[in-house]
Amino acid sequence: MGKFFLYLIVTLVVIWAMDSININGIFKKNKIAQARVLYFLLGISLIYLVTNFLMDLFTTIKFF
Repeated sequence: MGKFFLYLIVTLVVIWAMDSININGIFKKNKIAQARVLYFLLGISLIYLVTNFLMDLFTTIKFF
């Protein structure tokens, strides 16, 4: 149950952090679909990596 809430918190933080990035200059023109897919996959990857890192950290120090 703790991991679920950690996923929710990390998801909100990642969305908030990724909202500050201006990615318009990185992608080619008229490649909107590819840019959205990459942005989505980047977000999912960050959420997964940060959550698992924090879970490993909390497990190591016996927090949860």
